Amino acid sequence: MIIGTAGHIDHGKTTLVKALTGVDADRLPEEKARGITLDLGYAYSPMTDGSVLGFVDVPGHEKLIHNMLAGATGIDYVLLVVAADDGPMPQTREHLELLDLLGLERGAVALTKCDAVDAARLAEARGEIEALLAGTPLAGSPLFALSATTGEGVAALRRHLEAMAAGHTRRDTTGRFRLAIDRCFTLSGIGSVVTGTTFSGKVGAGDTAIIGPAGGPEIKVRVKTLHVQDRPAQSGQAGDRCALALAGDFEKKDVARGMWLVDPAAARPLARFQAEIRVPATQPALKHWTPVHVHLGAADITGRVALLDCAEVGAGDTALAEILLDRETLAVRGDRFVLRDASARRSIGGGRVLDCFPPTRHKRSPARLALLAALRDDDPAASLKLLAEQSLAGVDLGRFAANWDLAADAAATLWQTAGLRVVAAGAQQLGFAAGCWQALGERLLAALAAEHERAPDMIGVERERLRRLTLPTLERAAFDALVAELLAAGRLAAARAWLHLPQHQASLAAGDRDLFSVLKPMLDAQAFGPPRVRDVAKASGTAEDIVRQLFRRVARAGELYPVAHDHYFTADAVSQLAVIVAELGAEQGAARAADLRDRIGGGRKVAIHILEFFDRIGYTRRVRDEHILRGSGASHAWLNNN
Repeated sequence: MIIGTAGHIDHGKTTLVKALTGVDADRLPEEKARGITLDLGYAYSPMTDGSVLGFVDVPGHEKLIHNMLAGATGIDYVLLVVAADDGPMPQTREHLELLDLLGLERGAVALTKCDAVDAARLAEARGEIEALLAGTPLAGSPLFALSATTGEGVAALRRHLEAMAAGHTRRDTTGRFRLAIDRCFTLSGIGSVVTGTTFSGKVGAGDTAIIGPAGGPEIKVRVKTLHVQDRPAQSGQAGDRCALALAGDFEKKDVARGMWLVDPAAARPLARFQAEIRVPATQPALKHWTPVHVHLGAADITGRVALLDCAEVGAGDTALAEILLDRETLAVRGDRFVLRDASARRSIGGGRVLDCFPPTRHKRSPARLALLAALRDDDPAASLKLLAEQSLAGVDLGRFAANWDLAADAAATLWQTAGLRVVAAGAQQLGFAAGCWQALGERLLAALAAEHERAPDMIGVERERLRRLTLPTLERAAFDALVAELLAAGRLAAARAWLHLPQHQASLAAGDRDLFSVLKPMLDAQAFGPPRVRDVAKASGTAEDIVRQLFRRVARAGELYPVAHDHYFTADAVSQLAVIVAELGAEQGAARAADLRDRIGGGRKVAIHILEFFDRIGYTRRVRDEHILRGSGASHAWLNNN
């Protein structure tokens, strides 16, 4: 269990930690010379059961709140220190307010310097503390009157802390490893070491991790060795204070307090997040677009607060907001943070992260606000259900899992429990609610029916155009899966590159059929490089405009393809070309214009037109100068219908 001190300057926090552990947590020469704590201090003390009590000692000066917050975010238990002679002071109250904003609800009070006051003052101080804690999460916390210098009462506090540690429930370790870095230093013979509190997951010797955000390329490291609660260990987990010796291509100056050491899958930098915020009852209202210091993890980042569901947040009230940061950080849903004013003199609010991947539009729509309200629930299933119902184009499940810090196994179980239709789209996974998936199918069929009515002489609609008609934001992989299901169910039919309703048929008029039978042999003679419209017209003695209009009608019926402007290929030729492109892809990983030209003959320009045509209809996709077959299922379906 990690215990954090809190309280006003010179109330004896560091002296008390030394009395409890035997360790002087003031490590800086300046601290020892001035007799005040300037930065975070750490002390560890073994217990009889073999476990270790860890202490984070924080500075009490009002100008060092940023250091206090860097240590307070990772503690399990609060030790509020109040001197009997002074009683509660400004930083006592501010620290207590900050602990409340950070959601820390378990703790005890150490009433120090009892040897310096009489019984009347001691009773008066007790009353002041009781009044101070009333209405806060620490109300009713046990109070220990003691003197850290004489040792009176210290043993009773120690026994209490050991009892609390024995009953302490370790944090859940199912998430991905995340450690908030609060120190980085170099040790001779060991190298670079970072320390911090592990927020989630597990880490072990030999693991790879990322330090970030680095303001540049990711810093990839390997954990060489580690200490947990100041003892050598093979692994550490959520709730542990860890010191990790790292190997990697970086220097000490590249790492600073406020950065994170995380599992590579958790390295998703963000510059804004949406959150639930609360303004303390002692503070004035918080207005929209207020400049702030955001304390999250061990970081202090400037930014602004954009309110989403109100114009201002009154004292003691809560609201939904977007926090916009001036530099990137890492976070997950549920992380606590504190807001201080632009001058860093007052703590004006705090809250919990709700969504690390907020939309850029419609942030204040009723649907969006309803989703943020659902994200307040600690059960991810509630927000997933609502999000899936709102997302016709599917939920990005990778982002959802990252936001909730879900490991792969837990995420897969959640998708199954939620009854999602999961579609793989490259490295991405999309999840669809059953109702949304059915609605997409109906939209697709309705779009086809409308196109058949608009153009009854067309054989159908090309895949990519039908995807845009169905839902422009729908990923191609999801559309292909939807089409495959409708084809298998007999509700949809395919003819070469076109999709159509099973009952729809397109045919040429008798006159068009007769003229095309005369002109088609000219196209067949040079299947992979047929003459253009003007050349067909000239060779046949038919007016160019008549040939152009005829070819357009034949293409609508599915027997020709407009590969380029006024350049039509027969359906048989395109089918053969599709096979050749697939073969090039299988042999070389992609089709290139030069390779296609060598395979079919003719000029490079024609080969480029052919590949661009396949890109256009969705058979391939262009990556620089290469053309890669799209999902194999879609490609095979296209080939099988030719």
